[in-house]
Amino acid sequence: MYGALDPIFMIMLMRTLGPDFVVWDKAATIRFLRPGRTTLRATFRLSETLLAEVRDDARASGPIERDLQVDLVDADGQVHATCTKTLHVRWKPSRDGAGT
Repeated sequence: MYGALDPIFMIMLMRTLGPDFVVWDKAATIRFLRPGRTTLRATFRLSETLLAEVRDDARASGPIERDLQVDLVDADGQVHATCTKTLHVRWKPSRDGAGT
């Protein structure tokens, strides 16, 4: 179940923030609540508020970490597993120091 979730938030942040930011997976925890015997789905969301906060905080204070959570659910909406991903984000200013 974890393999289905592993890189998604990192890739989403990398593509959304663009080349001025470095994004790494730092840690993960997963809590298995019930066996996954049916098809499970996860919905990954990054709000505009979170993205603005990450951009601003990484620029202002250097490397930051954010915990993002996603659930694996069945067709009835029952949660089978909950995963929390810890992501490291660092602003990478351009050589001229301006950044974008």
